[in-house]
Amino acid sequence: MCCISTLSQTLGIHAVRLDLVRMEDQAYGHESMQPAWNESMDEMFRPEIVDPVGDFLADLAGGGRVLELGIGTGRIALPLAARGVEVHGIDLSEEAIARLRAKPGGEAVPVTIGDFATTQVDGSFSLVYLVFNTIMNLTTQAEQVACFRTVAAQLGTGGCFVIEVMIPDLRRLPPGETIKPFHFSEERWGLDEYDVANQGLRSHHVTFGDGRIEYSSGPFRYVWPSELDLMAELAGLRLRERWDGWTRGPFTSESRQHVSVWEKSARSEGG
Repeated sequence: MCCISTLSQTLGIHAVRLDLVRMEDQAYGHESMQPAWNESMDEMFRPEIVDPVGDFLADLAGGGRVLELGIGTGRIALPLAARGVEVHGIDLSEEAIARLRAKPGGEAVPVTIGDFATTQVDGSFSLVYLVFNTIMNLTTQAEQVACFRTVAAQLGTGGCFVIEVMIPDLRRLPPGETIKPFHFSEERWGLDEYDVANQGLRSHHVTFGDGRIEYSSGPFRYVWPSELDLMAELAGLRLRERWDGWTRGPFTSESRQHVSVWEKSARSEGG
């Protein structure tokens, strides 16, 4: 496993005080990102980030029930519920749900504790969504395929499944290198370590503050748009639209992420 000293050498930084480091290897599992990391990313809670997501999802829901997989502390679910949308959630982390419950409106959002790859909620939904790379928390292809099938079983006719996920940065890796920094500031480092042979990815997070350095990491499985489309087809869903982001910019070869929408048709409903 990559450690703090290796990360600092990768970035050409050698002044890390290892006696201040607390090592914490975190496996995120089939849930939202760990609450401590989720809440520390203040920029992700800004209205200019959250509002376009809410606009997109509320429009797609069309007044129907929606389900968030990996609901976490409610970064998207609570603003969406405040728009009058009936939001349900699934998550494995009871700690994250406790933080959701402590927020205004959090008690009113029904949440099922479980693995979002296989857990089903009573009733059907017009929209199911996964944001912020959470599909990659499922670390095998079989689990990701199971997720699509579970979602398809919960969608009504015409219902949609939405995923927001990164495009793997393999083109930006120098030959022979496996680590790609994605964030670097005085307060935090973020680096992705690729295992290309196994389509694996381990994200490393280093935070600085209060006289100490904290380290955490978690395993993921990156996935390509075409692979997701095949998973959708296996589950009886068809690609409806794909965008560069929530503001519906065009998806191109230079896109760093995508927001994709798959739809359940009457034909797939009938088997």
